[in-house]
Amino acid sequence: MTMRWTTTARRTTVAAAMAAVLSLPLVGCGGDGGGDAPSTGSAGTSAPASSSPEDKGERQNDTAAGDDVDPDVKLAEARGQNGLTLLINQVKRDSGGFVTVQGVIKNGGETTENTSNWVGQESALVAKNPNSVAGATLVDKAGKKNYYVLRDTDGRCLCTTAIVPLSPGDSASVFMQFPSPPQETTEVDFTLPTFATTSLKISG
Repeated sequence: MTMRWTTTARRTTVAAAMAAVLSLPLVGCGGDGGGDAPSTGSAGTSAPASSSPEDKGERQNDTAAGDDVDPDVKLAEARGQNGLTLLINQVKRDSGGFVTVQGVIKNGGETTENTSNWVGQESALVAKNPNSVAGATLVDKAGKKNYYVLRDTDGRCLCTTAIVPLSPGDSASVFMQFPSPPQETTEVDFTLPTFATTSLKISG
């Protein structure tokens, strides 16, 4: 699997979208213990642009995944239902004050799997981000805080959206951006609805 943009125009679109994200404040989602999910922030960035699948059996949806992500690097694996697995390729702290988690969800089972449950249960997220990974969270156990996926004032997440059902053998590249925990926090627990919790080490 490769993660690269296939046209110059697509690279320009992604660069512009990421520049907008870095230049406008987005509210994240930290709270003591379990807490409620966050309200929207004070930015107006647009959703990341879509990219078309490059290979049969691999679907790349709305993603800001960088070209430098090595698909052969497997930092962690979380098992889901009915043969689904989430392989984490990168967990990077960026200078803009957020942490980006990137990976691939693969269907190793025998039935087509719906992706709607990954958005979580919050009604606002479900309405604005159908079939997304907006329900993901990072948990800083030492700091006793939960971090939720960033979103803009329209309630759109900084994450992969519009993920189509995965047929057996299919995969989907995904990314999620969270507020950055304190610099001294280098390990967090990662949870995506219907997948097991896994521990991640933050680089950068």
